[in-house]
Amino acid sequence: MHANSELAFFCLLARQGSLVATARELNLTPPAVSRRLSQLEERLGVRLLNRTTRRVSLTSEGEVYYANAQRILSDIEEMERLVSSSRAAPKGMLRVNAPLGFGRSYVGPAISAFITAYPDVDVQLHLTDRPVSLPDDTIDIAIRFGDLPDSRLVARKIADNRRLLVASPAYLRGAALPAHPQDLHQHQCIVLRQNDVAYGNWRLSRGRQTETIKVRGKLSTNDGEVALNWALDGHGILMRAEWDVAKYLRSGRLVQVLADYDTPPADIHAVYAERLNLSAKVSAFVEHLRSYLGHHADGPDAGRANW
Repeated sequence: MHANSELAFFCLLARQGSLVATARELNLTPPAVSRRLSQLEERLGVRLLNRTTRRVSLTSEGEVYYANAQRILSDIEEMERLVSSSRAAPKGMLRVNAPLGFGRSYVGPAISAFITAYPDVDVQLHLTDRPVSLPDDTIDIAIRFGDLPDSRLVARKIADNRRLLVASPAYLRGAALPAHPQDLHQHQCIVLRQNDVAYGNWRLSRGRQTETIKVRGKLSTNDGEVALNWALDGHGILMRAEWDVAKYLRSGRLVQVLADYDTPPADIHAVYAERLNLSAKVSAFVEHLRSYLGHHADGPDAGRANW
């Protein structure tokens, strides 16, 4: 085994915490993974992992080996980027994380077009209901909404986005249209419980004045698509990203309420570690995603003049 592949093998095994999971990832049998680990331990003369029937855990020597292996692999990757031409064709594995709903609707289809344009890139898409913390050695790019993350990370805006308050005409026919944030107390509001934020607290601003309204309703969920369908069915007012509701506002199935109030920012960013700034595959994907969203028929800007 080359040193690079030994390091990469051990880092994968440590992250997976399981011989079976590592074997699946490498398309090997568990006994083959076990033999490869034993060969590495024999060469080093130390035990790196404690094995049980279900899991493996790092020994103290394994902790040291893992920490240094990650650093060395990162240094090698950065060195190769630095000596490669900036015009190098994008290639290799790209690991992308995105929110569930937005990932399904937009990032997944964008990746389909991306790999057609860049056949030497392999993409793993990981959808989660809450943001991943970067840096993370299993993720290259994270798609994020709203406030910018840690300043040590690179955040490139790929699309404008606002959070809007919307409801169906059927719901509004049976309730007085809210004119002020306080009026929301008299309405059924569909509450999204996401990202460990205090749910049901809607912050609305106009000029220098900001109000936080604790809204309530019969329905709450942690899934944005379910919440959107409830709003379409006429069950109340929903705060949702413009990218999720734009096509329904255009068709008239939803109506914006309290439109003269601003909500917390929700611009969409591609976030990645500084060391990936020169990566051809990262740059190509970010530009592709920005262009893809900019021309999407369901995006906020599509037919805006017709609203």
